[in-house]
Amino acid sequence: MTPTRARWLLLLGVVTAVVTWLVLRQVYTDLAPLPWTPVPTLVLLGLVEAWAGRGLRARLAGRGRAGQNGNRSAVRTRPLSPIAIARTAALAKASAHAAAVIAGLGAGFAIYLAGSLSKSVPRADLFPALGMFVGAMVLIAGALYLERSCRVPEDPDDERDRLRVG
Repeated sequence: MTPTRARWLLLLGVVTAVVTWLVLRQVYTDLAPLPWTPVPTLVLLGLVEAWAGRGLRARLAGRGRAGQNGNRSAVRTRPLSPIAIARTAALAKASAHAAAVIAGLGAGFAIYLAGSLSKSVPRADLFPALGMFVGAMVLIAGALYLERSCRVPEDPDDERDRLRVG
């Protein structure tokens, strides 16, 4: 599995925004008002993925939680299975792609609604659309951090051996 590329996420978001804008030109008047519920959900998911990435990075580096006396070196963590790390990386990659699509939806709504802010309904829908975009960006950041945390840190001993050999 290759790391997620920012270009791919940007392309997903832009294509989704354009398609959303085109669809809204035809059906916006038939839609219900945008809800606020996706906003906190996306932000919480992003924060949870970032928190999980922080813990995973510490476990892969061999650091555990602090013991009762605060000594981190006294507590050793169990090694993680490679399949668990691969599944976590796949989850992070899928979250980043889904969040890019959701960000595109929010951006498409915001672009469409920006032209009619003098009316009360489009103006009321603009704020949830912008919130959805920001929440999706938080999720993208958390997912990319979690994916990056799945990389095994380089061993400093390997670097010294390469320098001696070369």
